[in-house]
Amino acid sequence: MRIKWLITIVISLCIFQTNAQRSYLSLNDNWQFRFSHQVGKNSTQRISLPHTWNAPDALSGKLDYKRGIGNYEKDLYISPEWKGKRLFLYFEGVNSVADLFINGKYRGEHRGGYSAFTFEITDDVEYGTDNKILVRVNNAEQFDIMPLVGDFNFYGGIYRDVSLIITEPTCISLLDYASPGVYLTQKSVTEKQAHIVATVKLSNAATTKQVNVKVTVKDHDKTIQEIKRHVTLNAHSEGEAIIPFTIQNPRLWNGREDPFMYRAEISLWENDKLLDKVIQPLGIRYYRVDPDNGFFLNGKHLPLYGVCRHQDRAEIGNALRSMHHEEDTKLMLEMGVNAVRLAHYQQAEYMYDLMDQSGIITWAEIPFIGPGGYADKGFIDSEAFKKNGEEQLKELIRQNYNHPSICFWGLFNELTERGDNPVTYITELNELAHSEDPTRLTTSASNQNGGLNFITDCIAWNRYDGWYGGMPDALAKFLDQTHNQYPQLRIAISEYGAGASIYHQSDSLKRPNPAGWWHPENWQTFYHIENWKIIHERPFVWGSFIWNMFDFGAAHRREGDRPGINDKGLVTFDRKYKKDAFYFYKANWNKTDPMVHLAEKRCDMRPTAQQNFMAFTNLPEVELFVNGKSMGKQKPDRYAIVKWEQIELPLGKNTILVQSTTKDKVSDTMTLWITDSAQNRKE
Repeated sequence: MRIKWLITIVISLCIFQTNAQRSYLSLNDNWQFRFSHQVGKNSTQRISLPHTWNAPDALSGKLDYKRGIGNYEKDLYISPEWKGKRLFLYFEGVNSVADLFINGKYRGEHRGGYSAFTFEITDDVEYGTDNKILVRVNNAEQFDIMPLVGDFNFYGGIYRDVSLIITEPTCISLLDYASPGVYLTQKSVTEKQAHIVATVKLSNAATTKQVNVKVTVKDHDKTIQEIKRHVTLNAHSEGEAIIPFTIQNPRLWNGREDPFMYRAEISLWENDKLLDKVIQPLGIRYYRVDPDNGFFLNGKHLPLYGVCRHQDRAEIGNALRSMHHEEDTKLMLEMGVNAVRLAHYQQAEYMYDLMDQSGIITWAEIPFIGPGGYADKGFIDSEAFKKNGEEQLKELIRQNYNHPSICFWGLFNELTERGDNPVTYITELNELAHSEDPTRLTTSASNQNGGLNFITDCIAWNRYDGWYGGMPDALAKFLDQTHNQYPQLRIAISEYGAGASIYHQSDSLKRPNPAGWWHPENWQTFYHIENWKIIHERPFVWGSFIWNMFDFGAAHRREGDRPGINDKGLVTFDRKYKKDAFYFYKANWNKTDPMVHLAEKRCDMRPTAQQNFMAFTNLPEVELFVNGKSMGKQKPDRYAIVKWEQIELPLGKNTILVQSTTKDKVSDTMTLWITDSAQNRKE
């Protein structure tokens, strides 16, 4: 959010403005990379950030993909004009241990692979010359760093942006857990007024200062509210300004219907001199979760139709750029998503920005992950491990405090295991989350019974009924029994899904072996239809999150059409192909873009002449044509499904068309071949 919203200056060369605001210099280009064991000449390669060294091996499904130390080196020219300023290195994400050296001298360490961190280097550099920056990155297993395990790849590298930030000696703090230094707390909100408190962290590296902190709230260019506070900052100290203010008749941030945000400008002044400015979004909203009726936004019921999303993509791993986050968001919006679980860790700052701008309710979480179905440990009852989890939770909350889209802080995922009991620690995390942010709800993703389901404000379950055993109707039984037995629980489905390959097509419906190489697309479609019916019919389920929006890398998996992929996505790993289940949800969730989609188009060679056809549509009526002849009109059922059954087709090539009966003639088509075996079966 800082880099995208603080657009005071975004530069490739350092250019100062006369108002002395902070400046940003991108450091993404011209790094030299080598592994720790590569010490010979010509062993380095020139790279640009974002970067991971695991794109070649982890994404090919190698179980022993490189987990160790990689070295990133760069020459950074420090202008003599910067003397008297303060210099900060801002890293948005390094997985998972980063050790920083400036001109060969050790500067410090950050432990945790998904949150941002900042080092002040003002006193570590030489001015008027190049300075050697070395970042030693280690993605090896660490018993004191979350996560210990996970059903995804632990890509190593500096996989997000790096910037140099230049400020005046007195500034809004950059060192409060790499947060913006500004916290906009919405104390109470109604349609009539919003009471907000701005907490501004200040840092003074100069003599005692008399400063003013000003908060200006704008609706585009119109100033809605402006308030100022005087602060005395002692020499070489940290300070704080607390500034309450009220906005009358606020325009609310209202999800996808109206994701409006004010712009909050927080500026620091010494007399008439502007020292620093930070710009933050201010999306005013209120919400709650009812145990019987689900999620409410601004007083109105809003069922959360969600997906889960990993920051992962074919060929590049986790080293995503802005355009990749934008494409993912566009696909979610097309499908009609109004909620997302950004799993299983803090994701890129820009992704949270996009959720704000798109009106997508967000569940943000720390990487406290259990072994799931694997024989490993997700929790160790050691002080070092627990301290690291607390630090990552503070980073998640403080760095993302002002995002209106975030309504839930997630604390754990699938902590089933023998050994140390995590209940006490989860309770401590829950208390910490509320201490850091009393305005948001906590939640978690469970896969078991027990005391850990009664700690967070809300609770959700990962359910795979009809994939890892049983049939979808088991989900209905589970939800009803849980709601009846624990009526006070606020229940959601944090994961549900089934694997599918677009290359695996079947003309019959049979549940496959989830650990096998055969993952037919039609079973995934059936799975989602049946599970969605169950979820939709139960208003007490406050949200549901499909696992997953996109296929993602998991090097240890040996299933589906290739190793190393979790293929439960509704869109392929490269984002090129949408599976049939994507269109089922689009027809149900997206009511603004007229559409019709023929299911099983990729199953284009079939051995029987008598065929059934199914389509998904958000239109009132569609008509099926076979080789130009109408097979009748159909109205979709309440789940946007239309069917034509027992349609007799001739041998050979057939053209199938489904088309709306409206004037615009929205349509979808396929070519279907009936093979010779159909004739043999008749005989």
